Amino acid sequence: MTTTAGMPVLEGVAINKSYTGKGRRMQALSSVDFRLKKGEILGIVGESGSGKSTLLRVISGIEKPDSGRLYHDGVEYTGASCAQTGRFMQMVFQDAARSFDPRMPMRRSLSETGARSEQEILAMIEKVGLQPELLARRPGRLSGGQCQRMSIARALLARVKILLCDEITSALDVTTQAQVVRLLKELRETEELSMIFVSHDLALVSSLCDRIMVTGQGVCVEEGTAAQVTGAPRHYYTKELLASVMEA
Repeated sequence: MTTTAGMPVLEGVAINKSYTGKGRRMQALSSVDFRLKKGEILGIVGESGSGKSTLLRVISGIEKPDSGRLYHDGVEYTGASCAQTGRFMQMVFQDAARSFDPRMPMRRSLSETGARSEQEILAMIEKVGLQPELLARRPGRLSGGQCQRMSIARALLARVKILLCDEITSALDVTTQAQVVRLLKELRETEELSMIFVSHDLALVSSLCDRIMVTGQGVCVEEGTAAQVTGAPRHYYTKELLASVMEA
């Protein structure tokens, strides 16, 4: 899909976020800017503690930034209310099973998204490559890949056009990772989605994303197209991430 020029669907300007614990203050994000275009998949990559997941939580409204501004389609939003942000974007979490009520069968969990009918749920289940009989199961009786697909289905049943994916493949085996990545690529086209995909795996991000933002110690150290960042990295931190991929 060719991304659309013009106003971004999501934008952040000078986002700051800090935490205080054990008598010290840690700056998790320092004046971070980002832009997500319509139909684009933006990858945010970095090591643990680099600020990438904190940024996603701030964007989604799970956490409130200390300062900075967030925009959806050019209109500022607070970023501090999941009820507000849930109208136009949904988070897909790393541990998909824990994001569901363990006592509840999947059919009921999906119906609580506002799905209009059983037929709508069944159509979405088919779209994400799952069998209808899995709807009768609870999260603990699904594989990691099945749970992740259910999580994606739940997000799409909320009728949003933006997905925020937080390390959603990190707990999956290589084969299942590839299946989930392929599914996201297909859904980007069929559902006209925009996505932010957070990962520590630069190779995986480069295979999925149009642009990559590299974070380190709470700042954006490099940003560009996937080809630019992986083919001709400018920052030493990005070069180190690429070297670790080559050594793996």
